[in-house]
Amino acid sequence: MKRLFRVAMVVVGCMSLLQASAAVATAAQPSFSCKKVQKGSVEALVCADEELAELDRTLAGVYVQAIAQVGEEQSASLTAEQRGWIKGRDACWKSADKRGCVQEQYTLRIAELQARYRLVPVTGPITYRCDDPEQSVFSVTFFASEPPTLIAERGVQSSLMFLAPSASGTRYAGRNESFWEHQGEAMITWGYDTPEMHCQSTVEGARP
Repeated sequence: MKRLFRVAMVVVGCMSLLQASAAVATAAQPSFSCKKVQKGSVEALVCADEELAELDRTLAGVYVQAIAQVGEEQSASLTAEQRGWIKGRDACWKSADKRGCVQEQYTLRIAELQARYRLVPVTGPITYRCDDPEQSVFSVTFFASEPPTLIAERGVQSSLMFLAPSASGTRYAGRNESFWEHQGEAMITWGYDTPEMHCQSTVEGARP
């Protein structure tokens, strides 16, 4: 009887270990199937890394939320854009720090979708008037994404920027634009190799 009891306990223990392993494996899965990914590919890297797999699942959820915000025509455009992003992510295999590159691609894409489709809390828009010859006016909206983002608009032009390191004040950087702000005063660059514009918020205490 004791022997049968010991055997039963061993079987139960093995089943518990198998169930736990299965749960961990499920938790580590990205939003796509890992069964046929190519060895050495970026997808294989995501499948083997639980943190990257979690970022992939998060992005998939945010993408579904974004699709729900748009019409059929915009949905097709967003789908094509997402395919382009996947190609960019997969190009991380060329990077010296493949994992770091992939992690950054996911983090920035999640924040971008959250901002562009208003999926996170918003502050603004806040208007800034500048002292450049054109007397430029910017509308700036801040988003509580991770990392924090903003969308600056000047006429029909717009730029998505991400929070960047700064010795003082708060600085955001985009592709060819930047925004630095402190207590309602802002310095904005708009376009490659263009001079900074000194700008002033039209609403006192607008930024938290």
